[in-house]
Amino acid sequence: MAGARGNSLRDRQIASLKKILNLNEVLDQKDDDDAHANGLAPAGPILTANGEPIWKVLVFDDLGRDVISSVMRVNDLRSMGVTMHMHLAASRYPIPDVPAIYLLEPTAKNLEGITNDLQKGVYSPAYINFLSSIPRPLLEDFASQTAAAGTAEHIAQLFDQYLNFIVAEPDLFSLGMQKEHTYWALNSAKTKDEELDHVVDRIVSGLFSVAVTMGVIPIIRCPKGAAAEMIAGKLDRKLRDHILNSKDNLFSSNARPASSAGTPASRPVLVILDRNVDLNPMLSHSWTYQSLVHDVLDMKLNRITIETPADENNPAKGMTKKSYDLTSTDFFWEKNAGVPFPQVAEDIDAELMRYKEDAQDITKKTGVASIEDLQSDTGASAQHLKAAITLLPELRERKATLDLHMKILTSTLTGIKDRQLDNYFQIEENVMKQTKAQILEVIKDDTKGNDSLDKLRLFIIWFLSTEQDVGRADWTQFVEALTAAEVDTTCLAYIRQVRATTKMTQLTTIGPSQPAAAQSSSTDLFGRFSSLSSRLTDRLKETGVGVPTNLASNFDNLIGGIKNFLPANRDLTVTKIVESIMDPQAASTSAIAKTENYLYFDPRSANARGTMPPPSALRAGGANTPGGLPGPGAQGPGTGASFGQRRQGFTEAVVFTVGGGSMDEYGNLQEWVQRTSEANGRAKKRVVYGSTELLNAREFIKEELERLGREVP
Repeated sequence: MAGARGNSLRDRQIASLKKILNLNEVLDQKDDDDAHANGLAPAGPILTANGEPIWKVLVFDDLGRDVISSVMRVNDLRSMGVTMHMHLAASRYPIPDVPAIYLLEPTAKNLEGITNDLQKGVYSPAYINFLSSIPRPLLEDFASQTAAAGTAEHIAQLFDQYLNFIVAEPDLFSLGMQKEHTYWALNSAKTKDEELDHVVDRIVSGLFSVAVTMGVIPIIRCPKGAAAEMIAGKLDRKLRDHILNSKDNLFSSNARPASSAGTPASRPVLVILDRNVDLNPMLSHSWTYQSLVHDVLDMKLNRITIETPADENNPAKGMTKKSYDLTSTDFFWEKNAGVPFPQVAEDIDAELMRYKEDAQDITKKTGVASIEDLQSDTGASAQHLKAAITLLPELRERKATLDLHMKILTSTLTGIKDRQLDNYFQIEENVMKQTKAQILEVIKDDTKGNDSLDKLRLFIIWFLSTEQDVGRADWTQFVEALTAAEVDTTCLAYIRQVRATTKMTQLTTIGPSQPAAAQSSSTDLFGRFSSLSSRLTDRLKETGVGVPTNLASNFDNLIGGIKNFLPANRDLTVTKIVESIMDPQAASTSAIAKTENYLYFDPRSANARGTMPPPSALRAGGANTPGGLPGPGAQGPGTGASFGQRRQGFTEAVVFTVGGGSMDEYGNLQEWVQRTSEANGRAKKRVVYGSTELLNAREFIKEELERLGREVP
């Protein structure tokens, strides 16, 4: 279902963006259209009466840029008739009589920028698209500005587009709220009520837009108390008001009539969770390709930045940074993103072998020495040549993709080796069994990698997971050891508070142990993996994939030292919670007990509703979490779910974590979906994962935890 064409969240967002780029004209999308640079069909720009394309300019703000750049590349914009794309704040030269598409947030500053553009005659006409719904007062201000400046004739359209969320993978989104520091804002006692309101309203607006883009009103479930309840209550009311007040509402279109108006079971469930339900995935060391790339390399909006030597033969010349884009047509990433690292190295070997065989097949038929000679050789038989030239673009693209992933793999491997991430991952796999002495030994060990932050991450995970009592003397010993290892321990004062409140919420379990046959096959994989490096080096030389020879030999040296093991079949807390709501029959008793008292909101129902007190009233309710949002005594909205509602089950869910998202959780949820769908031949589930912002461990510690640590008296 998730993979069905046009059905993923990314597909729907791309369709909405294409409509905007075609000046909000609806274009019929044919299934047999050829794929374009980023998996978009080249429907092309809309044409004038003379059959000429309408060329246009795209102007965006920060969020508009992030939304569009994560799913479209420059080639895709060109195919839609966009000749230039610029930031609203950049200095721009007038291009008279050229239509401009504005894609931005409805803020006073942005509206002023549009009015200035139109006053100066920079572009005309303007097609204004707001990423979220413009508030009435701002719209009235804009109307006054437009009337005063006399620019009304230059505005062709003004639309609310409900696209203020960033899609990174087919079913992964974030609200891009790094600047709001949501985890800090929601857990700090110093956050003002207005700031808290702003953060909650921004989250509600983003989730409303996700529901609009998916074309269906979800049922909302969330735990009682804290920010999740506040957000669920406001979102419920916003959806409810929208249905009641709009005759032709955003959910009454023909896009998904069955889901929108159907029974609760045919609608998705939106599970809103507070980050404190489980902090470990934000800090853990993972062993999957996707999580390692996020941890080791600088990855933002599907763009990976890799440091490489400026001169391979002269290391003194320093390092240069190069950026590479992962597109939706990247077959290798799609297949391997959630796969454990040893298997990814296996697969690149198999893909390189397949490429070599296909290239040889073509050269054999055409009688040329190599693929490169096909361009110049005219002696080859015409029929074979035609077939070869048809296959060439696909082969070239495959070669470029494999070339890119060899660079990513090599860079990631260097990071794994330098930081000894395989050791940390192995310790964290059995973190509950580690004693105080063992953890202290790792912290004091100078040979455990070159990044001291990894030691802090391991300690926090152990401290939040262990059943052992950590007394004051033990704590002092740990802090001193971490300080001696040059670790900034600012965040630990806050982590001590968290342990008191979140110890009861973690539900991580390890799945059934592998049968003997599976274990023997995994040892076989380890054996193959260790001999892989030499084969890879040879394969690289044979296929001519554009990787320098010394890089290939580095790959050889690197793989030798990396531990070959596969992670245990482990469901994280968030996955357990989702399972207990989506598939209560298969869920564990502990998980069902955890979600038994979750609130139930159905914006279409007259019963499952409630009123929402302001944040100040919630805070006064005697909070017991760090930073103090509602405590158990606070009266919230929604209703307790009836037995039937608790057990109804769902095939589709949107999981949203408030205060930061983890690639580890996303991968774990997708792995659970795949595993449970394959077993027992059940209907395929689909889970969309989202968060206020996607952060790696370094960002989460530095930007959120350390700020909170400084505030603890």
